[in-house]
This record gives sequence, structure tokens and C-alpha cells, in this order.
Amino acid sequence: MVGKAVVNALVASLCLFSGVGAWPSTKRQTLSIDDIQKQALANAQKVLDGSLSDGLTRNANCTKSNVAIRKEYGDLSKDERTEYIRAVKCILSKPSKLPAGKYPGAKTRYDDFVVVHMNMTPSVHGTANFMHWHRYYIWAYETALRTECDYKGYQPYWNWGKYSDLPASPIFNGDEWSMGGNGEAVPHQGGFIGRQVPAGPGGGCVKTGPFAGLNITLGPLMGTMDPALKIPSNPQRDGFGNNPRCLRRDVNNFFTKSYLRPTDLSDHIMTNTAIGKFQDSLQNDSPTKAAIHSSGHYSIWGDPGGDVYVSPGEPVFWLHHGQVDRHWWMWANYLEKELKTRTSQYDGGTNWMNPASAKGKATDQQWLDVLAPAGMNGIASNQLFSTTSGPFCYLYQ
Repeated sequence: MVGKAVVNALVASLCLFSGVGAWPSTKRQTLSIDDIQKQALANAQKVLDGSLSDGLTRNANCTKSNVAIRKEYGDLSKDERTEYIRAVKCILSKPSKLPAGKYPGAKTRYDDFVVVHMNMTPSVHGTANFMHWHRYYIWAYETALRTECDYKGYQPYWNWGKYSDLPASPIFNGDEWSMGGNGEAVPHQGGFIGRQVPAGPGGGCVKTGPFAGLNITLGPLMGTMDPALKIPSNPQRDGFGNNPRCLRRDVNNFFTKSYLRPTDLSDHIMTNTAIGKFQDSLQNDSPTKAAIHSSGHYSIWGDPGGDVYVSPGEPVFWLHHGQVDRHWWMWANYLEKELKTRTSQYDGGTNWMNPASAKGKATDQQWLDVLAPAGMNGIASNQLFSTTSGPFCYLYQ
């Protein structure tokens, strides 16, 4: 159960800078984000073929011949996008595997992913395992699409710096190969995330593209949209009640034009040399600067996209967090001399709402409950350090 005081504390955590210095003055060679990607991929391939070590035990079943390649959504062919959309719709149609009656709003297998994220939110945001748990979570979703819905591809990502006009991008343009269009244009005052952010061109229900008319049932729990939109409250204080309503979006260019530019992304990777500063500055807004992670979420906004607990109910969540994982992967891999050190770094607490919480350990187990593939629940964080060790076998293109 989340009371008003906890919600206020979470808003403060989400929107206020942690106080960790995010921009060290150490000068390094300036690289474009494309150069960083190329270097990261080249080094990751060397690790895969054994010519470079990251200090970890590589997945013995992962080789250059079978490694999965995750691609940017706009780089997928129309047929590939169609297949991904089909698989997402499939998981949206399958019945929930959660205990009957425990979560009244969980109707589908897709909802299982939302419920687990809601339960895990305090321990997997603002903590040592933010990126590690979400890597595990995205992989479980990709695995479910492949094993439960016969998807042949891999999880695509959304390159934050790629689209100058996000509503018109292949992700949101509303055509049959998109992830659905923007919400209908409705008058609203934007949102409040520690400061007022202007309204985008949407705000209403999504009525174009493959996910037009999608029904949301869980949450809201910590919604950030204008109250004047009168998004219905959940009948349960914990957000797990059955609350059917439309998928809303307010896809906008406010954040992409100021905080998600290619130079913002390359600067963030190159100026944070330790994982503690890297992950804190990735997540925590300052009074004047939105963080990269929140900027991605709030570029979509809406309901449930603007709710930190229920945000996986937005189908583009998975593309956004695929990019979070890619951003971390680039940071860990692009410098050959620092690859071994960066890959194994682990730093931070264990509870977002308690700054004095116990320090996370690399041997801490991570949990996915009914989402985990067979035999894969409770994997230690140190098995999630690399995309080609532990249970993983993928790289980013």
C-alpha cells in the first residue's frame, strides 16, 4: 500500500538531483554516440570470440554464430515490425499466470509483467540493481514473446537521439507498422515532475495504429498527467484493482530536443567513469535538467506511461528500456582498457525510498516471479553484468 507521504517521497526521488557529481571535469577524447556504439560492438565481439576478456565467465552456449542482435525499431523492416507487433498483441491476449484473485486488474499475461514491476519498483529504481534487474526483466519479456508467442526476432530498442520529430517517427506515427499513434489532441496543462512541463500535442486516448483502443486495467498509482484529464483512480490504494480505461499518450519533443540529443547521450557516457555516478545521473533529475531515463518516459508520457510503477503497461516501455540497457552496454564496452573494470562495477543501496538502506552486493538475488523462464528466477546480480554471460546471449546493432 502506498500512502500520500510515500508518493511524495517518490516524486522527490524521481525529480530531484541526488547530489552526486554527474559531470566530472576530467577531459577525454570526444566521441560521437555513433562512434561509441561502433567501439562497444567491436569490443563486445572480441569478448565473444575470446580475443578480449571482460573478466567474466562467458555463456558457453553463446557464440558469434548464434548471438542475438537487437536492432533499433526504425531499422527493422516492415515485415519485422509487423511480426513484433503480432507477438506483443499475442502476449496481450494470453491469460495471466498470477494467483487468481490476488491482483484483480491483472487479466492477461502482459499484465503479469506490469504487476511484477509494480511490486518490485521500490527495490529496482534508485538502487544498485536498477540496470541489472531491468536487463533481466527485458530479457524475460523477449523470452516470453519468443517461447509463448512464437516470435522469431529479438527485442528492439528506441534510439533516443535518432528522431527530431518523435510523434512523426516510425515508432509513433500511427501507421500499421508503428507502435500506435499519439493520443488524441485534448486540452491539458501538461504534467508536474518537480516542475511544470508543458503539454504535448496529445493527452487523449490512442486511436490510430496497431494499439488503438488498447485497454489498461492496472493503476494508476503514481500518475503524473494533468488531473483535469480525469483519468479514473484505481479502486484499490495499491493500484492492483481492476480499472479499465484507454491507453493515453502525450508524445512530445520537449525532452528529445533538450535532454536526449546525441551529444547529451555521448557526454553522459564519456563523463561518468564509475557506475554509481553513471546510474545516478541517468535516473535523477536536477532542478534545471531532466535525466535521460525520465526524459525517455516523459517523451511518451500519458497513462500508464507517465507512472513509474505502472509504466510497463505502455507497449513502448520495452523499446525505451531496451535503449536504457543499450546505453549501459555502450558505457561498459566502448573503452577496451576499462572494459573489465566497468563490466563488474556494482554500487548503490537496496531500497529507493530509504537512502540509508543496506548496500547492494553483487551476489544479491534478483526476482521475476512468474515472469522468469523455467529455472531462471533468483539469479544473482553478478550473472547479469554482461549481455554474453549468465543467461544472456545478445548484442546491440
